[in-house]
Amino acid sequence: MVEELHDIAPPVDYSLIPAWLIFTGSCALLTLLGLGVWWLRRRLRKPAPTVSPQVLALAQLDQVAREIGRLSPYQFSIQVSDVLRRYVQEQFQLPSTRQTSLEFLGAVAGSATFTQDDKSLLKDFLDRCDLIKFARYDATKADSRELLEEAMRFVKGGTHAIA
Repeated sequence: MVEELHDIAPPVDYSLIPAWLIFTGSCALLTLLGLGVWWLRRRLRKPAPTVSPQVLALAQLDQVAREIGRLSPYQFSIQVSDVLRRYVQEQFQLPSTRQTSLEFLGAVAGSATFTQDDKSLLKDFLDRCDLIKFARYDATKADSRELLEEAMRFVKGGTHAIA
């Protein structure tokens, strides 16, 4: 009777496809699925709303205006001047943030984009800022408010055509 019992048979390969091929195919399928999800999410994403340089500058000027009591006229003139220069650079593609006031006014004078009133307002504004920043003019809060009003008037102006 012991002779009739057989030994256990070895494992049977039940798949006709090799394991390495299944693994490679699974990786490729998951990669394609991931790329598809990424592409679909990218296509369906809403574009970020763009804010015009004018709206951005007005918001920044409002923020600086709230700090008029806290900042010295010197610091205030620097911040207002920076906002106005960034606005001109972004709106009219003039490299105003890296130029002196004279270079900046020279570029504006050669531009047909600005009216004579705009050029005059900008010159007056920059002269006041330079007087406060470099000549250390003893400015008051009233001078700061005047600078802010000139900057707001220039940004709101609307008399200059967009380049």
